[in-house]
Amino acid sequence: MRDLYTSPAPPSDHGDLASRIRQAAHLTGEFLLRSGDTATQFLDEYRFAADPALLDAASLAMVPLIPPDTEILGGLELGGVPIATALSLRTGLPVSFIRKKAKVHGTCRLAEGADISDRHVMIVDAVVNTGGQIALSAADLRGLGAIVTHALCVVDRGRSGRVNLAAHGVELVNLLELT
Repeated sequence: MRDLYTSPAPPSDHGDLASRIRQAAHLTGEFLLRSGDTATQFLDEYRFAADPALLDAASLAMVPLIPPDTEILGGLELGGVPIATALSLRTGLPVSFIRKKAKVHGTCRLAEGADISDRHVMIVDAVVNTGGQIALSAADLRGLGAIVTHALCVVDRGRSGRVNLAAHGVELVNLLELT
């Protein structure tokens, strides 16, 4: 059983949090997405992850979304790292920092931090568009012996991530959805 650190009461409605994240991170223009698509709206995850109050509020609201069998939080490079770290501080769950590619120097590891072998790893990211990187990382982690069935994000852009990830055996759980 997880011990949660003492924290303020969770919000009953995420509307205020959504508004705060939108105010801090919503950009308009023309943006090339990882999928190759372009978008006229963009949520700059680094703008809300870099704000201690927003990161704290988001992590507090996300704790109840973590599946009970989760043993390791897998923070994806780079946007998932601060969120996974904040969740770790709230839950006591260890973190593994998941690279897009294994380093070619030093430890030469794909997953740094907590050992993931034979452990239930929940992938954590800030924003999901199509879920492409999560799918790739889930396959890589499974190749290293991790059990990956869930991913958690702050914002699901609602593009196709949930469906794409389901096809890879990963259930996407999100705090907010871009509408």
